[in-house]
Amino acid sequence: MSGAPGEQRPASAEVTHPQGLDLLLVPPRARTGWRVLLARVLAMCVVELQKLRHDRTELYTRAVQPALWLLIFGETFTRIKAIPTQGVPYIDFLAPGIIAQSAMFIAIFYGIMIIWERDAGILTKLLVTPTPRSALISGKAFASGVKALIQAVVVIVIAAALGVALTWNPLRLLGVAVAVILGSAFFSCLSMTIAGIVLTRDRLMGIGQAITMPLFFASNALYPVAIMPGWLQVVSKANPLSYQVDALRGLLLGTPSHLLLDYGVLVVAAAAGIAAASSLLGRLAR
Repeated sequence: MSGAPGEQRPASAEVTHPQGLDLLLVPPRARTGWRVLLARVLAMCVVELQKLRHDRTELYTRAVQPALWLLIFGETFTRIKAIPTQGVPYIDFLAPGIIAQSAMFIAIFYGIMIIWERDAGILTKLLVTPTPRSALISGKAFASGVKALIQAVVVIVIAAALGVALTWNPLRLLGVAVAVILGSAFFSCLSMTIAGIVLTRDRLMGIGQAITMPLFFASNALYPVAIMPGWLQVVSKANPLSYQVDALRGLLLGTPSHLLLDYGVLVVAAAAGIAAASSLLGRLAR
């Protein structure tokens, strides 16, 4: 009999599915490895930046302080010529330092936001997702870098209006953006690491205020390293802000700099900050 149970069907008699149905039967290939990590970092970064749509007040208020530094401090010290800057007008010398300062001031209190998310129960929900903790921290860190980049644009516009001789080379400006983002990523991770240690907003606020100005004054943002006392020069060389300012100054003004060293230090500092903050994220959520 042609319909005997043991008889095998010819290959031509195999069941065929309508066109497009096989797409429903075969699941898409899952992304693995670095693609998943990169996608989740980007997703977390976008989530953080969407908060700006609801409240842009922070961007406006934080633009006031760098403007005052340039208008008052920069203009005054340019006139009195009290700080040797090797022939560069002091306000030109100061502008890259103020860009780095405004970026650091945004990032150094970023841990307050993650403590608020812990108190609101958001952090616990994020930690039970498959997203790696390093991706959560990296997304927040680079979102702070993008916010700092907006501040950097404001400072550059103010500096240009004051007659600061800045470069407009697109490649150099891209390098400026990378330096700002890397520096902000480190300082935001430093803030989140401190948050994982102290666990409360009040303590974090106190520590942030205690370390912000020493980090700023122990860098080359306001004056050259060469005129610092010996002990402060040692501190300055261990301060990532100094390398960020050196890179910005070299790119924007064309002054002598050590870009490979500067970017190397910033990348290592950002990676170390992400690792430290990620390791304390679970403690913060408990």
